[in-house]
Amino acid sequence: MPRTDFNRSRLIHLLAGLSLVEASGSRQFPAERLGQWLGVADAITLHGAQSAGSAMVPAPPALQPAAGVAAADNYARVRAALVDLITASCSPVGSRGSRIRLPLPKPGVEPEIAAAYGPYRRFHLALQTEMEAGVRALRGSLRRALAPASARLRRLAILDEALDRVLAARERQLLATTLPALLEKRFGQLLAAHRQRLNDDEQADDPGLWMQPGGWLATFRDELQSVLIAELDLRLQPALGLVEAWHDEAGQR
Repeated sequence: MPRTDFNRSRLIHLLAGLSLVEASGSRQFPAERLGQWLGVADAITLHGAQSAGSAMVPAPPALQPAAGVAAADNYARVRAALVDLITASCSPVGSRGSRIRLPLPKPGVEPEIAAAYGPYRRFHLALQTEMEAGVRALRGSLRRALAPASARLRRLAILDEALDRVLAARERQLLATTLPALLEKRFGQLLAAHRQRLNDDEQADDPGLWMQPGGWLATFRDELQSVLIAELDLRLQPALGLVEAWHDEAGQR
């Protein structure tokens, strides 16, 4: 279940709304872009997965409704837990109880030091690590739960596992480099606009005010949280696809 069409995701629309990417994106077909990600060894792996799935076609057992309900509940539970983690981590108050904390300007720190982006990049990468671990575990549990339901779902589970192995490293690299770089650009835009307003009004800067309502850093925090949740939903697309495949199969019986 690869995420081959990033351009249609809520994440891309959100980034486009911040003028960080083009909304139209590439016109290249998804299959062509996926082909650029795969080497010969990857293609062999996927072909083997397809062959293994096709060879296993016993008489389909009766679908167990409880399995589909449990899969959907598991998906909803994992998503809710990760959204809660993101929200708590991005909250200046809630972050104190979270294992990942939003970087905040320390009292008395010079504005130039307080405006360094490095801590925010590390914050983003830490949350990406949590998302990747949670989504990967969910995806594996869904494959194990749904594969026995039918020959079609078993083939899908085998292919999904192969795609996960083949694309995981490339996806990790893409998300860990592209998104933090785009958000750093946005951080710089908001900071520059803030400094320009101070210069126009001949006011001194005070990092202690950045997180107040309407402050430039508070705005960035809100945008960062929205991007992180949209990134989570992008990562969850294959897991959601597995759940929807079960419901499709149940509807055909």
